[in-house]
Order: sequence, then structure tokens, then C-alpha cells
Amino acid sequence: MQLNVNVGDIVEGKVTGIKPFGAFVALDNEHQGLVHISEVAHKYVKDINDLLSVGDPVKVKVLTVDEESGKISLSIRATEPAPKAEPKKTFSPRNRSSRTESTDKQPGFNTLEEKLKDWLKESNDRQAQLNKRLKK
Repeated sequence: MQLNVNVGDIVEGKVTGIKPFGAFVALDNEHQGLVHISEVAHKYVKDINDLLSVGDPVKVKVLTVDEESGKISLSIRATEPAPKAEPKKTFSPRNRSSRTESTDKQPGFNTLEEKLKDWLKESNDRQAQLNKRLKK
């Protein structure tokens, strides 16, 4: 039986199986496709079982249809709006508000010498805070 879906169509399906690499979704009684784990959500998915279970109804977008092999690639995330991007943060293993404040005060180009002074001051402030904690 010929499947009546085209690339780009959004259709309803039902999860029929889950593997570590993705989920199988039945499109009708005779055809099913694969939603790769990278196509389940806009965020990183470590374990697909956290988001999907067998029997779940899902809305999927048809990415590819290989009529020769019968393989159909599907995407759940393509049916959902992309989350708004959060403003990029500078690398900070800890709160570095003092660092961003110092660069915000002096917009434009700062020489390495000026930055070094700021970094040394920041380092000395942190060391003083650590020493206070150790003495308590």
C-alpha cells in the first residue's frame, strides 16, 4: 500500500517503539518512521524515555521518504516553535559580575595591560574572600 505523505507534511502518529537512538512512530497501520533522538526536542536529550513512551500520540513532520527502502525520517521538534534564544553569557564557572562590570564601564578597546590590572584586582579580591572564609 502506498503511503500518502510527502516531505514537509505534518501528520499525527503513535509511538510504537523506543530505542536509545530514537523512537519509531506508526503513521498508519502499515507504515512507520523513525524520529532520531536529535529530532525529538530543541534541547539536548540524554534519555529519550524521559520525553516519550510507547503509545504516546505525537505530531511529526516528514523529513525524508525513501520509497526504495521504505524508510521514513520524522521530526517532532520541527513541529514545535524554537525556544527564544537566551542572551549569551560569558564563560563563568562562578558569578563574575565584577568582571563584566569592569568591562562595561570602559566600552571599546582595552589594552592587555588594563585588563591585567582588572584581573589581578579581581584575583586579589577573591583570595581575600577565601581567606576570610577559612579563618571563620
